[in-house]
Amino acid sequence: MAEELSSPAPAPETEVQSEARFSYFESIGVIVGHGVGAGILSVPYLASRNPWWVVLLILLGAFAVNVLLHLMVAELSYRHGGAQFVQCLQKTIFKGKVGKVFTWIAFALLGLSVILNCCSYITGVATVFYNWFGLPMWAGMLIYYVFAGLIVFFGMKAVGISEKYCVFVLIAVMIMLLVVTFTVGLNPLPADFVHINNVLTLYGMISFALSSVMSVPTVVKGASGNKKQIRVSVISGTAINVGLVFLLTLITILACGKDITTDGALVDLSGKIGGWVGVVGYIFTILALSTSLWANTLNLRDILHEQFTKLPRRLCWVIVSLPCLGIALISLIPVFGASFVAFARVASVIQIITNLAIVVAYGVSRHRSPESPLLGKWGALGFQILVVTMAVVATVGSILTVY
Repeated sequence: MAEELSSPAPAPETEVQSEARFSYFESIGVIVGHGVGAGILSVPYLASRNPWWVVLLILLGAFAVNVLLHLMVAELSYRHGGAQFVQCLQKTIFKGKVGKVFTWIAFALLGLSVILNCCSYITGVATVFYNWFGLPMWAGMLIYYVFAGLIVFFGMKAVGISEKYCVFVLIAVMIMLLVVTFTVGLNPLPADFVHINNVLTLYGMISFALSSVMSVPTVVKGASGNKKQIRVSVISGTAINVGLVFLLTLITILACGKDITTDGALVDLSGKIGGWVGVVGYIFTILALSTSLWANTLNLRDILHEQFTKLPRRLCWVIVSLPCLGIALISLIPVFGASFVAFARVASVIQIITNLAIVVAYGVSRHRSPESPLLGKWGALGFQILVVTMAVVATVGSILTVY
């Protein structure tokens, strides 16, 4: 692999240009920050329904597949000057007049998906403010939008710096919880195989918890096309996310045993260890959702800017972020609540379809220019098929019943 990756690689078709330059830690922070979120809190419950060795195998397998997927996205973006998803699709598989129609459909669907995901982040943090301080939901949404959402308004570098320091705090919180866990009575790790559904469902959730594909083009731009930095950021960021998932799962199972519920790992830990863990959980939740919000709105800002290059980036941020706040506020009206949940589910399906389309686009791009600047032989057709197959497995697993 070392010889393959060190072989001469083609320059990108368009020079990678960016509004800011990321350090290594900032690039890694963007990958970690996008990935860590609500998904990580659901893994311990599903892991408790599987033997511990199955959990380890799934973590390792999901790590390998996600690294391949993320590097495929990175290479596709690199080949097109750091372009975001829509531009990459337009330059590879959406050609001609019909291609323009599909480009705008992809733009609309991807935009809707990101907006609805950001709505859930705003709603999630507003719920924390309500539970912690008794703040009305609408007020929590407005305050959070102003103080957290504006990070993206100040630009890509501000996001990179914020993501980096938030990741340090998230890691520190996890280590603190691990130490405290050993002060209470420890439960044995699960050893019984229950049902194949549980295995597939766990894989689907871990894959979701590790996914940072939308932020990969941002890393490509932030690294100014530095191939070593891109690879290190993707592999290290995904590895850190695996580590966080593993630690939270281990902590929750050791502390709670079979008493893990679907309410979320930190809720269970708070009930077992003490109420102060609830405060830690609030902090963890706010940081985890904020890093995802920053990454998603930055990505959508850049997607819009690539389609309308004459629009200033800050105006693009306003255009993509205000609907997130507006829909989140509308979701507070009871008559719209159920529809909002339904749209959120549709958003996840759109993201899966987008990931599959990106792999197809990568395959087309690689067929045109077989030399690989980032993946080498690891991006060959067999590995593309593997990534697509495992994406389908993850999708199936996400809708199965847990036993």
